[in-house]
Amino acid sequence: MAPPLLNLDGIKLTFGGTPLLDGASLAAAAGDRIALVGRNGSGKSTLLKIAAGMVDAQDGEVFRQPTATIRYLPQAPDMDGFATARAYVEAGLGPADDPYRATYLLEHLGLTGDERPDDLSGGEARRAALARVMAPEPDILLLDEPTNHLDLKTIEWLEDELVRSSSALIVISHDRRFLERVSKATVWLDRGQTRRLEKGFAHFEEWRDAVLEEEEREQHKLGRQIVREEHWLRYGVTARRKRNMRRLGELQDMRQRFRNHRGAEGTAMMVASDATESGKLVIEAKNISKSFDDLTVVKDFSTRIQRGDRIGLVGPNGAGKTTLLKMLTGELAPDAGSIRLGTNLEVATLDQKREAVDPQETLANYLTDGRGESLVINGEQRHVVSYMKDFLFKPEQARTPVRELSGGERARLLLARVLARPANLLVLDEPTNDLDMETLELLQELVAGFAGTVILVSHDRDFLDRTVTSVIAPEGDGRWLEYAGGYSDMLAQRGGTRLNDRRDARKQQTETPRAEAAGSAPKAAAKKLSFKQKFALENLPSKMAAVSASIAELENHIADPAFYERDPKGFQKTIAALDKERASLATMEDEWLELEMLREELESGAN
Repeated sequence: MAPPLLNLDGIKLTFGGTPLLDGASLAAAAGDRIALVGRNGSGKSTLLKIAAGMVDAQDGEVFRQPTATIRYLPQAPDMDGFATARAYVEAGLGPADDPYRATYLLEHLGLTGDERPDDLSGGEARRAALARVMAPEPDILLLDEPTNHLDLKTIEWLEDELVRSSSALIVISHDRRFLERVSKATVWLDRGQTRRLEKGFAHFEEWRDAVLEEEEREQHKLGRQIVREEHWLRYGVTARRKRNMRRLGELQDMRQRFRNHRGAEGTAMMVASDATESGKLVIEAKNISKSFDDLTVVKDFSTRIQRGDRIGLVGPNGAGKTTLLKMLTGELAPDAGSIRLGTNLEVATLDQKREAVDPQETLANYLTDGRGESLVINGEQRHVVSYMKDFLFKPEQARTPVRELSGGERARLLLARVLARPANLLVLDEPTNDLDMETLELLQELVAGFAGTVILVSHDRDFLDRTVTSVIAPEGDGRWLEYAGGYSDMLAQRGGTRLNDRRDARKQQTETPRAEAAGSAPKAAAKKLSFKQKFALENLPSKMAAVSASIAELENHIADPAFYERDPKGFQKTIAALDKERASLATMEDEWLELEMLREELESGAN
């Protein structure tokens, strides 16, 4: 095993109250590619800053190989004192480093290098910071949300660059597809402590769920053990004759462990407020165009969006996604062509202007629009504190000014406000920014299951694959085309090279994509299902029902709190059998979904 370039062990840090870091560890050797994951506010960025030497731990050991070079990408780079972006980037180079490397990185990150720092947007400043830390090709790269403000093309370029890099990598990101591609190990920071999985992020969620289930079982066992010991203290013969101080001490220790156990963090509960149903036609665009001076952003684009569609807009920064979105929703008039909006539309919009929120306003006032202490969600009056809890805010934060929120908390607050409004059309511009994995999963479920219509702009490929029914993408010269399915399906129809996730994307689709798209999808080679495929399609539902019944029976069996105490080996066998049945059901569901999608595609082609 290679010696560590960096080793943090037993790191502790608290800012009062519950410790932020309580014995956390983090180690990196040459060739390591580590995804550092955890909830918003769990201390990931702080742990990375300790690794970079920017924050001191209150306790624990910190070792950095004296000869190792370390570069840290902050979320908010400081470019004061530099005349140009190039000067800022080149300041990160060492005497022996290749200055051409700075030019190469600036170019691929969409900068010339001649930009003045004061003129750069937040996203452009982040790109310059990324070029600065990557240019020296350091021994260790510490990257905090490197994909923020990057478009899809640049994210995919960055993936390739990091995969080829010789630097050890520790990265924090909410972009799951990015983490799956660049990581070989995963460190999970949870309740102040770390656990390490020697596999990439693609295996994390299954492992995390297994860890939490085991923890819950252990806590349940401890509770039952305490009950038994308390019964012995009250009624045992030995206890009546004399005090067994050792056993009494053990009971006190168990009680202390049970009380001090910090359960898993709560889960957000996202529910969109329903509005009256819109008309079947939501938006119709006919030959719309838009130009700014000599730049044509949209040229002769047409589409029909119907109730229940979930549309994703993708493309490079500056391609015109927000302009097209504003035209489709009637906020911006086209130069040519026409836009027709359907009937009974009630729109809820989440835009990128997070800074538009008054930083002095309190959370409660922002959510209620200053109308008292309650709001109406789906026809039910809710106290604002109760509603805040659904989005993981604590009651005492009701009077907290918005300025004191982290980026992730602000993202949740904006979602809470948008989803409180009755709507049958959700318009979401980069909704995944700053969301942790668990909140992102719930947002995916909400969007995929929303009864109305959704139009969203996103650079998150995994989010697009899991939610949208079609993708609208730029083809150059102001032309836009619509493709059926998610982002991976769009690449397949375009003949793209990133196809390794296509099957997973199909599995994650919650409903069949739209049958028609402005861009033509490839036709199926076969004209009908084979006998074997038809037989499987007809018989799989009954098999899945039988396995589901078996799973329910096994789950009821292990729910018996006395089962483990009565028969530990039998309990473990039942758990193994349950896992096997769940895997079998998942395989059958995947097969049925593939066949059903093929059948619908063939029938659509025949018609």
